[in-house]
Amino acid sequence: MTRQPYAPNYRGLVDALIDLKEGLPSQTGGKLVVRCVTGEAITTGKAVYIDTPTGTIFKAIANSTIDEATVLGFTQENTIIGATTDILVGGVLATSGLSPGTPYFLSAASAGSITATPPSTAGQFVTRVGEAGASTQLAVRPELPIQLR
Repeated sequence: MTRQPYAPNYRGLVDALIDLKEGLPSQTGGKLVVRCVTGEAITTGKAVYIDTPTGTIFKAIANSTIDEATVLGFTQENTIIGATTDILVGGVLATSGLSPGTPYFLSAASAGSITATPPSTAGQFVTRVGEAGASTQLAVRPELPIQLR
């Protein structure tokens, strides 16, 4: 059976979107998690990046390189060096001390930490990591870093 092309109108667009939705994997529990190997000991809830040469994860920071400021997600548990762990790439991170409705950014002062105040020094990176839905919930949506000039 040969698949017919989508109609060049509204109906064709709707059909294409339905096919796309049905073809995508569903997310269980409203979160997206990947498994990675750690390159250092990391505590729960820290922002991490992937070190390209080694393929391992480390705590991200906004005052170093663009790679170290590119947040993959957040750790789900305390880990040791060389451990395989789950990284929350999308979904809700359970944490504390947040201001609901406030966007959060990768910290330039403390590796793996987040802050409501974006970095402002030239050479640092602004990496938005998500928004607080409640004082104990961060909606994780990492964005690409932007270097300040």
